[in-house]
Amino acid sequence: MKIVMINGQNHKGSTYNIGRLLAKKIGSDKDIVKFFLPKDLNHFCLGCYTCIDDDTKCPFYEEKNRIMKEVEEADILIFTTPTYCLRASAPMKSFIDLTFNYWMSHRPRKCMFNKKAVVISTAAGSGAKKAVKDVSDALFYWGIPCIVEYGICIQAMNWDGVSEKKKQKIEKDTIRIAQRLSRKKRVKAGIKTKAMFSLMRMMQKADLGAGEADKSYWEKSGWLGKERPWRMERHDSVD
Repeated sequence: MKIVMINGQNHKGSTYNIGRLLAKKIGSDKDIVKFFLPKDLNHFCLGCYTCIDDDTKCPFYEEKNRIMKEVEEADILIFTTPTYCLRASAPMKSFIDLTFNYWMSHRPRKCMFNKKAVVISTAAGSGAKKAVKDVSDALFYWGIPCIVEYGICIQAMNWDGVSEKKKQKIEKDTIRIAQRLSRKKRVKAGIKTKAMFSLMRMMQKADLGAGEADKSYWEKSGWLGKERPWRMERHDSVD
C-alpha cells in the first residue's frame, strides 16, 4: 500500500492534520509519501504549450516529474488544500494547471483509472466544498474513478483552535472514509468516466484534439481501437 499526500500549503495546518489522520488509518508512516506546495513545485504554468508536444520540454519538468512519478505509483492519493477565498489554494491550483496534460482530453495515464483519491479542505467559515470540487474535478479528468470529497467548516484559524467536539467529529469521519476505501479492494471506472473517455476518444479520432502528439499517444495506447485504460491485463489479479 502506497499513499501519496499532496498538501496545498507549506505549513501543517488543519487540512494537513486531517489528511495525516486519514493516511495513518489507512497505512503506516513508511507507506506515506508527502509533498508540500509550493515548496516542492514553486511555479506557475507559463502557457507555453511545450508539454503538448513533449512532456519533458516543460521548463519545470524535473520538479513536476518527481511528484508525478510517486503519484503514478500510488494506490491512494490524498489531496489537502486550505480554503482561500472560497476556492482551493493558489499553489494547489498551480499544480493542477501544470498537470493538465494528464487529462483525458490529452494524454491520460492508464494507471489513473484504478486509483482511489481523497480530497480534503477546511475553512474557518464557508467554501470548503467548493475548494474540494476544484481538485476533485481535475482528478476526474485524470481518469480516477473513486474520489471521496471531504470539506468541513472548523470555525478556527488553526488546528490548535479547533474545538474538541469538532475534532471528535473529524475522527469519526476519517474512520468512516478509511473503512470505505478499505472495502474497495479494486475500483472500476464508472459510467461517467467511461462516457467522458468515449467523448475524448471521438474527439481524437476526428482530429479535434490538441495535436499530433496527443493522437499518437492514443494510437500507441490502443485506445482508438478496442483497448481501454480501465481493462485489466491478463496477468493482473482479479477480485
